[in-house]
Amino acid sequence: MIVRDFNDLRKTDRAVSDAQWTSTRMLLADDGMGFSFHITELDAGSEHTFEYKHHFESVYCMAGKGSITDLGTGETHQITPGVMYALNLHDRHILRAEEKLVMACCFNPPVTGTEVHREDGSYAPAEELAD
Repeated sequence: MIVRDFNDLRKTDRAVSDAQWTSTRMLLADDGMGFSFHITELDAGSEHTFEYKHHFESVYCMAGKGSITDLGTGETHQITPGVMYALNLHDRHILRAEEKLVMACCFNPPVTGTEVHREDGSYAPAEELAD
């Protein structure tokens, strides 16, 4: 059984930050669960373009207000507490935080914790990280 406290993890190297977001990695690849689980906080007024070419991601909004735009279709969806979205087609998207967003995120395959976003908004596949 794995038991971890979010408040403890945010003080460790499992809390990864960029200019306008922090992702606390509750589960990573080396935990052997087949997915990774993160609590990600996006600053109010921030905008992020991502495209997880090598990962599937599902996201559940726990707090805040924002929107997600599918860059393939141009469709925009409002994000509020209780809304979930899944990037089942490796969808290139823009995530906007009108208010601070707090999101629960799952990645498959799981991330290792060492990934950084590439210029195109993706993470490298796990086999590239192992090289």
